Amino acid sequence: MAAEPLAYEGTGYEVVEQEPPEILGRNLISASYLLAGATAFFFIAFVFAYFYLRSLNNAGMWKPQGVDASVGWGTAIVACYVLSAVLVRLGLSDHRALRRDRWRLKGLAALLIGVVGLVLQVLDWTHESFGPADGGFASVYFGWTAFLFLFVFCTLLWLEMSVAMSFRYRKTDGPPPAGHASGDPHRLAHDISDPLSLVRAELVGLSFYWTFLAGVAVVSWVILYLI
Repeated sequence: MAAEPLAYEGTGYEVVEQEPPEILGRNLISASYLLAGATAFFFIAFVFAYFYLRSLNNAGMWKPQGVDASVGWGTAIVACYVLSAVLVRLGLSDHRALRRDRWRLKGLAALLIGVVGLVLQVLDWTHESFGPADGGFASVYFGWTAFLFLFVFCTLLWLEMSVAMSFRYRKTDGPPPAGHASGDPHRLAHDISDPLSLVRAELVGLSFYWTFLAGVAVVSWVILYLI
């Protein structure tokens, strides 16, 4: 006997509305942990490539003369990422203490500083005296920093959406109008009972992941610029 479907065409919206926000909140935080784990495995590939190609040094082409990444540029870039992550973590503390205006200011500042870091990375690429084909180090350097750029860019998009949501509903007393969380004008209620309550959970996940990614940036800085 076939099981009855949970939802089908004509099903009333009430069967998929008013989900307890605690469930999605825990899912968001758990997802940030899983994303951090996946990110770690991704960048471990570059760590392996760096030390493996360095140990081989085929034909002395691991790091030819003149192929040196600028420590000044790298330090400035990573400093922006770390400062941005610290501001997000401080903003989370403000949000927990119900100082929402301070969180918004710190979140906006973190976003701007993170964008500055991305701009500095692009300028760094244009100012380096070598290209990705100039030896093993150059290939690892450009590949590693390019993917770190992409990961940071996506994280800043996440931060921007969190800050924008907080600003959008900063003057809202109580839950927003029905259906706002679903984006469906025909909904008569929220997908979850109080969508704004997820701002805190999303900020917890974002703060954890951005701090982790800033740590990856520090490790990258040590390996690519100092060793």
